[in-house]
Amino acid sequence: MLEVRNLLKSYGDYQALSGLSLELQEGEIISVLGPSGCGKSTLLQLVAGLSRPDGGEILLHGQTIATASKMLPPEKRGINMVFQDYALWPHMNVFENVAYGLKEKRMPLQQIKDKVAGALALLQLEGFERRLPPQLSGGQQQRVAIARALVTEPRLMLLDEPLSNLDMRLRVEMRTEMSVLFRRLKMSVFHVTHDPEEAFAMADKLLLMRSGAIDQFDTPFACYHKPASRQAASLLGAVNVLQGHFAGTAEEPAIGCSAGLLSGILCEPGGKLKVDGPAELRFRPEALALLPETADAAVEKKGGQTNILEARVIHCTFEGTKWRTLAETSGSERLYLFSEEHLETGGVIRMALPSHAAYLYGL
Repeated sequence: MLEVRNLLKSYGDYQALSGLSLELQEGEIISVLGPSGCGKSTLLQLVAGLSRPDGGEILLHGQTIATASKMLPPEKRGINMVFQDYALWPHMNVFENVAYGLKEKRMPLQQIKDKVAGALALLQLEGFERRLPPQLSGGQQQRVAIARALVTEPRLMLLDEPLSNLDMRLRVEMRTEMSVLFRRLKMSVFHVTHDPEEAFAMADKLLLMRSGAIDQFDTPFACYHKPASRQAASLLGAVNVLQGHFAGTAEEPAIGCSAGLLSGILCEPGGKLKVDGPAELRFRPEALALLPETADAAVEKKGGQTNILEARVIHCTFEGTKWRTLAETSGSERLYLFSEEHLETGGVIRMALPSHAAYLYGL
């Protein structure tokens, strides 16, 4: 449906995109995730027609819509975009904002009324037709922006950080509503966000970007359980890091570090890992489970090896449904974990880390 081939874009000496290629299938939702400056918004602007590529090609339904020398105007692409700040006309009421694109197409008035009514019903905005944007909540303004984008029946929907201006409760509600809505409409969606939870909630596939290139492009499940790089692992929540040397094999990967010999899963086959070479183990706070004071150095559990770590509690903070604890190993590495109870500062704790939840990378 959408095909991007070897896309290049620079701003002076800054390389925003460096040979990026991908495909989005009909009815598929792709969420683009990456740190600030990685090129995700630049990619969206090039697809929308708001900027011209320096090289490569963008195709929509087999038709070339952008190259360095050829640009199909944005209004002729059949692509609509929902912006971070909603971009609603403040002097127009809800009906007029949603109807704007239809009026530009010189559609008959009755047809405009029918289509706007349908879009407002779909977004649960009946009765808001005469309200101005300042009279709406953030969630209602976002619904108006989505209704305006949907009413012209685009071939592709682009979402640029659509929920970043909402509070946490509204973000959770809106990402669920949008996911249900787009799937019901079988809408093709290209969605940029900095929030991993939002990406997981909406995407059929995740596009993880780094320095203008693709770091990983796969299902959310695959990206979560086998992040392709240290950066991908960090982006998806694996903030705990232990560094040491590679002490295993491709069949039985392990790292030797201050915490001992720990097993993990190899996430860079054929990559930088060399026997006795520098290595790094990454894992998420939720992968750690508190253990009783006595436990073996390694135990067999559910068909896979579980590592045992020991650390001293530095700080413990209550987060509503759980306690977040910061602990420090004997090698001064700091680790985060979650627990159901408060842990005393200075106390020594033992934790289980399943090898399937520990990601091993070369340095």
